[in-house]
Amino acid sequence: MIARLLRFIRFSHTIFALPFALGSMLVAAQGWPEWKTVGLILLAMIFARTAAMLFNRLADWQLDQRNPRTAERHTLVSRGVAIGLLVASSAAFIETTVWINPLCFWLSPLALVIVFFYSLTKRFTSFSHLFLGLALSVSPVGAWLAVRGQFDFPPLVLALAVLLWVAGFDIIYATQDHEFDRAAGLRSLVVRLGVARSLWWAQALHWFMLAVLAAFGWSTQLGTPFYASLVLIAGALVYEHRSAAQLDVAAINRAFFASNAFVGLVFVLGIFVDQVLLRRA
Repeated sequence: MIARLLRFIRFSHTIFALPFALGSMLVAAQGWPEWKTVGLILLAMIFARTAAMLFNRLADWQLDQRNPRTAERHTLVSRGVAIGLLVASSAAFIETTVWINPLCFWLSPLALVIVFFYSLTKRFTSFSHLFLGLALSVSPVGAWLAVRGQFDFPPLVLALAVLLWVAGFDIIYATQDHEFDRAAGLRSLVVRLGVARSLWWAQALHWFMLAVLAAFGWSTQLGTPFYASLVLIAGALVYEHRSAAQLDVAAINRAFFASNAFVGLVFVLGIFVDQVLLRRA
């Protein structure tokens, strides 16, 4: 049952948003924070993402059953179980924020609204990719608030970078469903502009994302390890876009997971070296 649930919510994709939350946490703490804070941030991330994915699966239940690429999903978990787990994970997220600080607690319902809202956007806007980016961009802001308990400018810069990054790779991912989305009356940039022009916009978003990441490094006075990570991130993005240009589903899936997992890992490692290892040296 647990294995089926993890496949149902694509738990492995947690690796996309988590490194940016951890990176934001390290910068906010200017090093390694208390283990209690780390644990609470991890729990909040897991519960929020689980709730968001369950809401997405429920919102798209009938659509996913008609799409050959996603039809298998709903043989894994029943709708009743999904609803129960959605309520439980949402409540667990809010309860976790109680133990972080009052600001995180009061903002937790808003965070859930933001991450849920994305699942509805393909029904009325071609820019649903940006709303998915917005949903994941909550993570670095939330991690910063968990450490400092106040809003600052740098996490908003990092949130913009996450928004651009996610929107770019979601456009690439959406090329797989181009024909189905058009037939089903769903909206995406790929449906609106076609595959070739959409892939151009995905590249533009990713190069803009690199510039915003550099601005985040400047605003937080990060050093050489962080900027070295940006070079590696740029290489991973080039690989992703070259794979996407092949318009091959297998190549897109390989590039999607491998490239974006690499981006997150390199990002957080660059910050870890800069904020933890070098500070201790």
